[in-house]
Amino acid sequence: MNYRHAYHAGNFADVFKHALLAMCLEHMKGKDKPFFVLDTHAGIGLYDLASDEAVKTGEWHHGIGRLMEATDVPAELTPYLDVVRGLNPEGGLRYYPGSPWVAKALTRAGDRVALCELHPADAEALAATVRRDRRVKVHAQDGYAAIKSMLPPPERRGMVLIDPPYERRDEFAALEQAVVDGIKRFAGGTFALWYPIKDALEIANFHARLEDLGVPKTLSIDLMVRRSRRGLPRLDGCGYVFINPPYGMLAGLERVMPFLSGLLALDDGAGWTQRWLVPEG
Repeated sequence: MNYRHAYHAGNFADVFKHALLAMCLEHMKGKDKPFFVLDTHAGIGLYDLASDEAVKTGEWHHGIGRLMEATDVPAELTPYLDVVRGLNPEGGLRYYPGSPWVAKALTRAGDRVALCELHPADAEALAATVRRDRRVKVHAQDGYAAIKSMLPPPERRGMVLIDPPYERRDEFAALEQAVVDGIKRFAGGTFALWYPIKDALEIANFHARLEDLGVPKTLSIDLMVRRSRRGLPRLDGCGYVFINPPYGMLAGLERVMPFLSGLLALDDGAGWTQRWLVPEG
């Protein structure tokens, strides 16, 4: 799967990804101690919804466009929506934040953010986007290698977002190895692994292999916006695996996920699931 983000910025997958990222960061701020955020596949950090790419697909209309117009939005989504509104101070919806911008906007003065982007042009664009924030550093390097070189962080608290473009045939195997490498170095850290859902069997096998790793407190959350059709290669949903999700986040998910699954639905096959792949202890 080649996921060129400029075409998909602000779509349902982004809303899910960044809403839950924001929830995770907000819960981590519940303690006064500073924390570290590592984004292993950062991209360019900021997207123009009026660009040729975004206009060509129009996917954001069924994602962030719906959410910005929604009423009775759960309070847990307010920080995420405030980040989006902050990029569009005159109203409307022109600019959309990638995960680096969400992390930059929602971390505190004492926290630290490391953004990895291997593609030279994208790394340069990302550096220009965040250049005025000394808490945030861009690393033009492989994000999987950064898990080995940057963990554990001096802060001893933090989260790692692993959100690759899924261009590699062995991407799910790389995710599994990233979990092994990350937990070995930073057992108490929060790891968030985002993935697209195009093949339900592929995701079931991925979950099974994570279960076999036996890492305590491994949680899967999947969002489907339409019914899957065998043999039809399209993005029908997406998911997260959280390892060590912050205390209290799960209660918020019970309110947020039913709301998002209803809001973002494209047909009657929409829904969501959540289960512990490996429970605590």
